Amino acid sequence: MNKEVLATVAGREITQEEFEAFLASVPREQQAYVNNPQFRQHCLEQLTALHMFAQMGEDIKLEETDDFKKAYENARRDILAQMAMRETLKDVVITDEEVREYYDANRQQFNKGETVNAKHILTDSEEKCNDILRAVTNGEKTFEEAAKEFSTCPSKARGGDLGEFGKGQMVKEFEEAAFAAEIGHVVGPVKTQFGYHLIKVEKKQEASTADFQEIKENLRANLLQQKQGTVYNAKVAELKEKYMK
Repeated sequence: MNKEVLATVAGREITQEEFEAFLASVPREQQAYVNNPQFRQHCLEQLTALHMFAQMGEDIKLEETDDFKKAYENARRDILAQMAMRETLKDVVITDEEVREYYDANRQQFNKGETVNAKHILTDSEEKCNDILRAVTNGEKTFEEAAKEFSTCPSKARGGDLGEFGKGQMVKEFEEAAFAAEIGHVVGPVKTQFGYHLIKVEKKQEASTADFQEIKENLRANLLQQKQGTVYNAKVAELKEKYMK
């Protein structure tokens, strides 16, 4: 424990240990800055101000007010409850064997359906679609250039890229054309409720089962949460019997 004194407020020392604990409590989105000297100085000033206001509260006897007593009791309750919950859950763990056993017994949960990666160009008429198709086929423009110039879909900014999608995520006509298309070939016009599409499939992935190593840690976290929930609920039931008779 680092007892180096960083500041003194009304005779009370602010140590490096206390400051590090204060830094650990800053919002998650600010944690990336905790090693920045300017940010650390700003935080030290905040901690010092906290001590000064606390001392001011003592000086004007705020501890004697009803508001302070209520807030203190609420804070005491919350801290005790949080510590007791941690004590209840501290021994709850999920072993590698449990994770593997669940995976093997529930493989159907980890099935990944067939997917494709595709780009498209959306227009409001079949005629426009055919004109664009001819330009792409003749090599006047690449598919991506044509998407940026002519497509009415927001994906035009990415050259028409829709990323990866599976069955049931797109409208029926679009899905059927995309999954039937050969990789690298442009198909269309395909009519949907949104207009007329040209579709270029970049990649296809066959249906598969997610690899155990790929999902192991996420699965462990989910199983731990479930086990903690079970232990928590059992403890609540036990405490009801003890304290609510």
